[in-house]
Amino acid sequence: MNLLQKLKETISSVLPIMAIVLILGLTVVPIGKDLIVRFILGGILLILGLTVFLLGVDIGILPIGERSGASLTAKRSLPLLLGVSFVIGFMVTIAEPDVQVLAGQIKNVSPAVNKWALIFMIASGIGLFVVIGLLRTMLSLKLKYVLLLSYAAVFTMAFFCPSEFQGIAFDAGGATTGPMTVPFIMALGVGVAAVRSKGQIHSGTSLEKSKNSAENSSDDSFGLTGIASVGPVAAVCFYGILQRFTNSNSSLAKTSFLAAENGGGKDAATGLYVFFSELPSVFKEVSMALLPLVAMFIVFQIFLLKMPPFQVRRMIKGLLYSFAGLVLFLTGVNGGFMPAGQSLGGLLGTAASTEGGWWLVLLCGTGILFGAVVVCAEPAVWVLTEQVESISGGTIKRKVMLAALSAGVAVSIGLSMLRLLFSFSLWYILLPGYAIALFLSFICPPLFTAIAFDSGGVASGPMTSTFILSFTLGASLACGGNPVTDAFGVIALVAMTPLIAIQVLGIIFRLKQRRAMTK
Repeated sequence: MNLLQKLKETISSVLPIMAIVLILGLTVVPIGKDLIVRFILGGILLILGLTVFLLGVDIGILPIGERSGASLTAKRSLPLLLGVSFVIGFMVTIAEPDVQVLAGQIKNVSPAVNKWALIFMIASGIGLFVVIGLLRTMLSLKLKYVLLLSYAAVFTMAFFCPSEFQGIAFDAGGATTGPMTVPFIMALGVGVAAVRSKGQIHSGTSLEKSKNSAENSSDDSFGLTGIASVGPVAAVCFYGILQRFTNSNSSLAKTSFLAAENGGGKDAATGLYVFFSELPSVFKEVSMALLPLVAMFIVFQIFLLKMPPFQVRRMIKGLLYSFAGLVLFLTGVNGGFMPAGQSLGGLLGTAASTEGGWWLVLLCGTGILFGAVVVCAEPAVWVLTEQVESISGGTIKRKVMLAALSAGVAVSIGLSMLRLLFSFSLWYILLPGYAIALFLSFICPPLFTAIAFDSGGVASGPMTSTFILSFTLGASLACGGNPVTDAFGVIALVAMTPLIAIQVLGIIFRLKQRRAMTK
C-alpha cells in the first residue's frame, strides 16, 4: 500500500487548481472569506478522499477485475468473457466518482431527470461498448472503422435527441472514464489483446489465431477506453429521446439551476456546517454506488475466483477504503469545491459580459490556464502516459504526450468560454472537431489513433467534472445564457481536442521516422 505515493499524486492533481482559485479569489475576483475557507476545507477533503479512494481501488477493486479477467481467459469462452465484461463495466461505472458528480449537477439543473436512472443508462452504455471494444480486439477489426461507425450512430441519435440533452450526452462520454473506470478498462483491453495474440480464447468453434505482428498487438492494447467512452453518449441520447416521448415537461430549465444554486441552504452563510449537512445524502449515495460492486465480488468469489481467506480480507479492506474515500471526496466537492468554482465563474462572467475589455480576456485566459493545468493533474492521464511509454518501449515519451494533451485541453476550455460569451451552438465545434479526428485516423499510425481516443476519455477526470464544469456553469449563468445549452458540453470539448492533438503528434512522429530511415 503506497499511501504516500497516492497522496503525492492527488496533491499534484488538486493543488494547481486551488492555487489559481486562491490567487484570483483573493485579488482581482474576491469571492468572500467564508467561501474561501469552505473552498480550502473542501480541497483538503477532496485530496484526502481521492487518496484513500485510489488506495482502496488499488488493493481491493482492481485486483477483483484482474483476477476475474485471468479466470475468464482460463475458461477460454468468448461469450462468458463478453457477458462478464458487460457486468464489470456496468458495476464499475456506477461507482465512478465522476459519474456521481456529473449526475448530481444534471439533477441540479432539472429535478425532472431521475439521477439514478441516468446513472444506470450511462453504466449500460459503458458496458455495451466495452463488449463492442473487446469484440473489435478479438476479431482484429480496424479501430478507425469501429470508431467511424460508432460516432456516425451517436451523431444520428444526437440529431433526434432534445437539444438540452446533447451537451450532457457528450459530457457523459468524457466524465465516465475516470480513476475507477480507466484502470479496469485498460487492464482488460491489454489482457485480452495479449491473450488473443496467442489464440487462447474461442467461442464454440475456434477463433482464428492471431497472425499479427507484435506491433499490431500493441495497437490492439489501446483503444478500448476510446470505444467505451462512446457508450454513455449514445445512452444519454437515448434517455433524452425517451424523455421527449414520455414526459412533455422534462425539458431542462434554466430556472431550476437558479433554484438549485441559490436555494437549499447551501450558500456561504451556512459556513462549515454545510459539510456536515452533506454527509447523510453522500453516505446514502456512496452506499448505493458501491453495493453493486460488493454483490459482484461475492458472486465472483463463490463461482469464479475462490480466493483464500487472507486475500478476501484484503479485498474487503480495499472496498472499505474506497467507501470512506468516496464519502470524503463527494463531501468536499459538494460542500466547498463546486460552490467556489461557480462563484468564481459567475464573478468573471458578470464582469466580462458587462464591462468587456480585459475582463473578457481574463475570463478566456483563466479558462485556458485551467485547461492547461487540469489535464496534467488528472491521475488517469498519468496512468495512461506511463502505460503508453512502457508498451512503446520508450519511443513515445510521457513529457511529449503531456504537452500535446495540455495544449489540446487548453484550447477546448478557451473555446468553451467563447461559447458562453457569444452563445453559439456546441455543434459548430463538435462536428468539425470529430470530423477532423476521424479523418486523421486514416493517415495517422494506428497505435497513435488508439492512444488518442483513449486520451480523450482520460483527459476529462475528477477535476474537469467537479471544478471546470461548475466554473463554466457559474460563468454561463452570469453571462445571461442558459447553462443547460451553453455550459454543458465543456467536458465533451476537453475529451475531443486530445483526439486531434495526439494524432497530429503521431503524424509528426511518423514523418521523423521516415526521415531518419532515409539518412
